[in-house]
Amino acid sequence: MAGFGFSEEEEMFRRQLQEFAQKELAPGAKERVKKEGIDKEMAKKMASIGLLSMNAPAKYGGIPASWVKEGIAVEELGKADFSAGIYVIMGPAFLAQLLPYAPEEMQDEWYPPLLNVDAFSCLCLTEPDCGSDAVAIKTKAVKDGDSYVISGEKTSVTIGMQANIAFIFAKTDPSAGAKGVSCFGVPLDLPGVSRIPMRDIGWIPMQRASINFDEVRVPAKNLVGEEGRGFYLAMGAIGCVRTLLSLLAIGKAEAALDEAIKYAKQRTAFDRPLAKFEGTSFRIAEQATILESARLLCYRALWLKDQGVNNTKEAAMAKWYGARMAVMAIHEMLLIFGHYGYCEDYPVEQYLRDAIGNEIGDGPAEIMKLVISREIIGREFEPM
Repeated sequence: MAGFGFSEEEEMFRRQLQEFAQKELAPGAKERVKKEGIDKEMAKKMASIGLLSMNAPAKYGGIPASWVKEGIAVEELGKADFSAGIYVIMGPAFLAQLLPYAPEEMQDEWYPPLLNVDAFSCLCLTEPDCGSDAVAIKTKAVKDGDSYVISGEKTSVTIGMQANIAFIFAKTDPSAGAKGVSCFGVPLDLPGVSRIPMRDIGWIPMQRASINFDEVRVPAKNLVGEEGRGFYLAMGAIGCVRTLLSLLAIGKAEAALDEAIKYAKQRTAFDRPLAKFEGTSFRIAEQATILESARLLCYRALWLKDQGVNNTKEAAMAKWYGARMAVMAIHEMLLIFGHYGYCEDYPVEQYLRDAIGNEIGDGPAEIMKLVISREIIGREFEPM
């Protein structure tokens, strides 16, 4: 990436994945994206080529992958099937950063079913009264002998209605601020767990949910990492996921751009193809330029992570700018389709519904701008 391009290996990976995505995932994607629940056949196809095993331990069949390669996977999947890209982000990308901190016994139990699509996992951080302010969570985990008793409500849980396993962040020491948050691996078939589905305009296959934990007793061995380190685990996991979410939206915007170009070449007005009107061609040129700039910003953030360089500022820039520009580009492409773009006959309207969710998930623009300004100006000048 230092040379503003992919390495030979990365480019080969991109082409192979592009071929797979367009051949195996694109057919039927328009129908799948409107159905609740992850399509297991689709997921198993992804597992068969190692997409769900990226950066899992080798003993479970894991495949080493750079963050740049994760980004390539998400972008190419996003072009073909948006839900496939989300699944890689919310599954393997999170798992690779959380489950390795769990006891080996838990890894032995959970990795095989998760990597083979026999189980799904979810992340439980957001609550009804707090999202970006993760330190303010109210869910508690009280130590009781060789168990923790967890009580509280989590909301906006992606894959929440289907998940078998949850990574739950709860206060083990409410007086310790960020140092009082811990992470637990919790099977969702335990007594005291209940779920309510959230009806969304996009991300429909991911079935977001609110999950209530009513004195759920969890073995102490299910602690992920050290007690009091959960907040830092969460922030570490979310950092690169933010960039992947933007690349997913950009991939969908690139698909919208391609479809709008084809339509503009075929559709005529005043005896000319729409593509011959500057109002159309300039709109396409503008959005192609904006998307390319956003895309490069995302890959630079991932490349920095691969180099072991702090990319907090760049990841926040990528999340805010990339997701926002993708939504704007899809909207502009929808307008090229005219009244057709406003109906369900063309998939662009669903592209827009889905991409809007990427502006919100794992940090909205306001939080990203706060992070950027803090990194540039200094923490001592943070707004009060």
